[in-house]
Amino acid sequence: MQAVRVFIRRCFQLSTSRTPVNRISVSELSDGQSVEQVFRAADKQLRVNRQGGKYILLKLSDKTGVIAGMLWNADERIFESFDRGDYVFCRGRTQIHNGTLQLIVTEVERMDESEVTVADFERFDANESERLMTRLADLIGGLENQSLRRLGEIYLADTTFAERFKKAAAAVSNHHAFPGGLLRHTVDMMEICKLVAPRYPQLDADLLLFGAFLHDLGKIEELSCDGEISYTDRGQLVGHIVIGVQMLGEKIAAFENAGDDFPAELRLHLEHMIVSHHGLIEFGSPKLPVMLESVTLHHIDNLDAKLWAYTAAIQTDVGGDEKWTNYNPSIGRKLWKK
Repeated sequence: MQAVRVFIRRCFQLSTSRTPVNRISVSELSDGQSVEQVFRAADKQLRVNRQGGKYILLKLSDKTGVIAGMLWNADERIFESFDRGDYVFCRGRTQIHNGTLQLIVTEVERMDESEVTVADFERFDANESERLMTRLADLIGGLENQSLRRLGEIYLADTTFAERFKKAAAAVSNHHAFPGGLLRHTVDMMEICKLVAPRYPQLDADLLLFGAFLHDLGKIEELSCDGEISYTDRGQLVGHIVIGVQMLGEKIAAFENAGDDFPAELRLHLEHMIVSHHGLIEFGSPKLPVMLESVTLHHIDNLDAKLWAYTAAIQTDVGGDEKWTNYNPSIGRKLWKK
């Protein structure tokens, strides 16, 4: 009963005044700030500490980013009062723990969507997505290889595929981990291919470009962007590399149903580009890259992913040093900011 009374009191206190004068975006939060505002509950977990007490670990987000939240002395009733993906009003204070900014939450209450400005939390940029799709169509349309150009047009003519591609993320974390991130990553890689290929005439420029288009398309099925970006059942059981090869087979079947055979060797080369793009067996590639184009694709993929991830690490660093970030254990180093 005591837990129920605490929960009711918290909800009552929140409901009396829960609209801050100015909302602070996640990307602008800093150490030691008092916070009274709405977030989206991207994730929540009810955990038990070493003393047996329960607490809720949260991922709180808006369109600018995600911050971890800790609600101590919690219970099942509080945990079940809101769901993943809900808007929640939080009171608390920011602090740095192990070099990372987090929010110590003292009160939390579910908000109805009608009570919030949804645009503050929508990470998908529809206008940017349309611009990128237009550029993608131009890049596909500029291919000299007729079979590749027609195959690419079959992908883009699939409206279900196109709509899902626009909103897909490229990862759960690390790089391009936002709705629309996969499209951004793909087009950026294709643009790099356009710059690299003319410098190396031994490369098949069309094959390289189309490999960049294909390499991560399986992530459309591997990842879900409803609420928190997470793996689907198919993603965990099969993975985006196998899914990408399966998708390629479906589109080639559609190509051939239109009355023409797709070149068998070209199909093998495209399949190889997909299955080898991680570069190493220990990084998840079933095969090592053995074609000049697949070697190039791997390094372009790695370049774009690393630059995006490292830039994000610099931009979100909360350390006081003007020149260096905090040590980042995921990459094994600090980064130079200047």
